[in-house]
Amino acid sequence: MADERIKILLIEDVPKFARMLREMLQSAHDVQFALEWVESLSDGLEQLKRPGIELVLLDLSLSDCRGLESFGRARSLAPHVPIIVLSSLDDETVAVRAVHEGAQDYLVKGQIDSHLLVRSIRYAIERKKAETALLQAEEKYRSIFEHIVEGIFQTTPDGHYLSANPALARIYGYETPEELASHLTDIQNQLYVDPNRRADFIRLMEQYDVVKDFTSQIYRKDRSIIWISEYVRAVRDANHNLLYYEGTVEDITERKRAEERLQNSEALYHSLVESLPQNIFRKDLNERFTFTNRRFCQTLGKPLEEILGKTDFDFFPPELAAKYQQDDRRILESGELFETVEEHQPPGGEKLYVNVVKTPIYDSNGRIIGLQGIFWDITEKRRAEERLRKTSEELAKHREELRIKNQQMEEDLRMAREIQQSIIPQQYPTFPRSASPKDSALRFCHRYFPTGTVGGDFFNVLALSDTRAGVFICDVMGHGVRSALVTAIIRALVEEMTPVAADPGQLLRQLNRDLRAILKQSGTPLFTTAFYLVADLEAGQICYANAGHPKQLLLRRSSREVELLQNPRGKSSPALGLFDHPSFPTSTTAFAPNDLVMLFTDGLYDVIGPAEEKFHFDWLVEEVRKRADVPAALLFDELIAQIRSASEGGEFADDVCLVGMEMAPRMS
Repeated sequence: MADERIKILLIEDVPKFARMLREMLQSAHDVQFALEWVESLSDGLEQLKRPGIELVLLDLSLSDCRGLESFGRARSLAPHVPIIVLSSLDDETVAVRAVHEGAQDYLVKGQIDSHLLVRSIRYAIERKKAETALLQAEEKYRSIFEHIVEGIFQTTPDGHYLSANPALARIYGYETPEELASHLTDIQNQLYVDPNRRADFIRLMEQYDVVKDFTSQIYRKDRSIIWISEYVRAVRDANHNLLYYEGTVEDITERKRAEERLQNSEALYHSLVESLPQNIFRKDLNERFTFTNRRFCQTLGKPLEEILGKTDFDFFPPELAAKYQQDDRRILESGELFETVEEHQPPGGEKLYVNVVKTPIYDSNGRIIGLQGIFWDITEKRRAEERLRKTSEELAKHREELRIKNQQMEEDLRMAREIQQSIIPQQYPTFPRSASPKDSALRFCHRYFPTGTVGGDFFNVLALSDTRAGVFICDVMGHGVRSALVTAIIRALVEEMTPVAADPGQLLRQLNRDLRAILKQSGTPLFTTAFYLVADLEAGQICYANAGHPKQLLLRRSSREVELLQNPRGKSSPALGLFDHPSFPTSTTAFAPNDLVMLFTDGLYDVIGPAEEKFHFDWLVEEVRKRADVPAALLFDELIAQIRSASEGGEFADDVCLVGMEMAPRMS
């Protein structure tokens, strides 16, 4: 341990405290430290760009950056390096938040001694190593999960898939695990060929909590049938309540086919016994019968001793016997299996069908010494095939009817999209009302991208007076028809709230009350976040309230700063429609010429890139700050283009809505 040397970067603008920390580190006995000290965050970030730093001691009260923002910038630049936060304040709230955001420790300057400092450094490095090892283990598990040839899954007790790996999707004939989970929603009736098989599975799980080699026939996506073997266990909580099932699936179709081939081979051997219902016989090279089973004897109406040594001409009409022997010679000469279906029309009866199979018989030297034949009545099968053909025709008819209905549904969805687009503002009010758009004191722009035909995001701009504007934005959970219907309801409710539109908190409270009453009647709760602000040009301020929505942004172009529009205490309020009497406090901040308010839904940055990296809120704030001088519309377009270029498939995973409100520059 004495030879260990840890390279530390200290970012601290108080030289006296920096010297004190250096002395504390030098007094350590079991470890050596190489301390690099810089007095500003900008210098510290430059040092972090170079390799070799093993830990950062970061003061939260720097001259060029204060508070947890400095931590966020350092961690964003070097996420692999552990950071210990230093502060003069013993603030538990800040400490918890710092650790929550990724800091390894929070030390109060007045409480630090050499032992505490060295221990915190050692623990921070070890914890970071453990975190890195855990991430590597998770990546390894994910790699195994994604690439193992066996299917892996988790299902609910009622038969819904919680997760599945690509191997399971391939086994079941689906392109992706997501497609499998969205289509297979009823395992009992959609997956198992025998619907009672699921009941057998549940019974065994309730009895043993685990099943091994549970073999079943299942339908693939294309309705073809395969055999699978399942190894599954029940996962329970601390109170022994069943949470879900998890296990593996192996495609054993080939093994089953091999077993079936073996069984067929054994059946061929056991065909010599008298229990088989088929007619079985053997002949030598001279077409003489050498063996027949009892069923064949019954068919000819002769005892075995009167059949052996005879030929077909002794029992059948000449033309039929000649045909049989012609087929036999083909087998004896080619050594190939012969199979045919023969038709028989009894006088005054229905047509009968007989399936005939003949194969050569070989001796130990591989020479053909005769043939074996087996035939059986397949009349009922043929009739079933005819019934199946008629059923298929009916199915095709129903599919066409379904196609027409689907087409009608698509047309209805297109109409719904047009209606929804019509309620999204296409023109904005001007302030004052008599002003032209280019002379308006407030200027607006927006971008709206639903991921489906219709979306669950909505916004509106209200002209409260010549000097006051209200801007509302909301995000309804999901992005389908139900979400779109709720946005239409919210639009109608907001337009009816003109008397309280000047008070953001009161508007959200009344909107919550009305929306909750409607959703209670429908019995369909939907998670809805919203943000509403009122801009007052005379007062030079905006007041706003938030209902579970992401913090919105205020870009102060004069100082190139981005302000977060958050509640006074920094705590979030609940979403709309969840509680009867929630609190939606109203906050106020200054609003000056050239300032830009940016409202958005979380679909903007809730995007996963090709390497599964996620965009995040801090990234969005930084990108907006970089574009402080860019016009609002162009800023929006650049953000959207940047996210799309880095996202998987170039598409958003959720509805996206951006609204910009900009105060015109003050005329000189």
